[in-house]
Amino acid sequence: MSEIVAIDITHHQLPLEPPFPASWDPQPRTRFPVTVVRVRDSEGREGVGSGDVMYGFQDYAKWFIGTDPLDLSSHAARLANIEFHAGRPWPLDIALWDLAGKIQGRPVWQMLGGTDPRLRLYASSAVHRPVAQMVTVVRQMLDEGFGAFKVRFGRPSIDDDLAVVAAIRDELGDALTLMVDCNQGWRMPWDTAQPWDVERAWVVAQRLSAEAVFWMEEPLHRGDYAGMAELRRRVATIGSMRIAGGEMTREPYEFRELLQRGCLDVFQPDCVCTGGISGLAPLARDVSAAGMVFTPHTWGNGIGVMANLHLAAGTVGHEGSLWVEWPYDPPEWGLDRRDYALTSPLHAVGGWIELGSEPGLGARLDEQMLARTASERATFQ
Repeated sequence: MSEIVAIDITHHQLPLEPPFPASWDPQPRTRFPVTVVRVRDSEGREGVGSGDVMYGFQDYAKWFIGTDPLDLSSHAARLANIEFHAGRPWPLDIALWDLAGKIQGRPVWQMLGGTDPRLRLYASSAVHRPVAQMVTVVRQMLDEGFGAFKVRFGRPSIDDDLAVVAAIRDELGDALTLMVDCNQGWRMPWDTAQPWDVERAWVVAQRLSAEAVFWMEEPLHRGDYAGMAELRRRVATIGSMRIAGGEMTREPYEFRELLQRGCLDVFQPDCVCTGGISGLAPLARDVSAAGMVFTPHTWGNGIGVMANLHLAAGTVGHEGSLWVEWPYDPPEWGLDRRDYALTSPLHAVGGWIELGSEPGLGARLDEQMLARTASERATFQ
């Protein structure tokens, strides 16, 4: 039996020129940080993960050194304890699954019980462009084979946001599935604005339902269970639009509340931020069993995208996820930026991706690029 002998954490920053004007951040981002977590066993194999910065984690590494890398449930329990005392340590869970796959010679999606490595993707935008430019971008996504597209709100006024949705529908009709992210579930550190209440969200929901929006994402704060349940009840009376959320929900009991109270139709946690693959795999199955959609948030670097794709393919498949998020908004957010830590960007064909049979996650790191971008910090400026 092999044992864990080392856990290494490195930080990297890719300079961005031109800067990336993410819709959720008023200051254009001049760097893209990536934290890489590596876990090695006594046989020389290495698993990799990425996600949160893991500052201070080395204080806890001793609880993993010398243990069986395949004891994933025990590792996940320790990581849940560490999260209570420190930051989110879930990139290590991702790295452990990658290592376990390499030990067993199987891809993670297969280890999780999946039978089909293919997933359908939706193009997820990030930049607040003028209306005409947004329509052009959506046309480009359709030409590349993406049948679904997500618009992010947060412009100076809600009328500006709604104008974008209306223009896309007017120009393209029902040629694509349209999602909208209202981004009310969490706040950047500087942002002290109050999230919408039910009545405000209901006004917007009626407009979006009239535009045949497939889901309305994060219309309320992530902890407003009563509000989400009420909004979902109202929305069901006027059409088929779904309520989505959960990307920054953290604790298992919070997801139980969301499920039991009927808050969401679409659950969107990200395994590099919440629970790891170990914690979200059972949740995905519970969500699917309840007749809901499980489709993880993936906005990060290519390693995190891969982890979430394996999670979805291994638990609910493309029928249970419908679409999985594909962060892609060129030129400011092209695949070369998103996936710079990898030897080559992940590749979608006709709006689908196939994970293949390579053991673990199949993530191949570009060691030369990581050496060039090595940094003491992992920040966007």
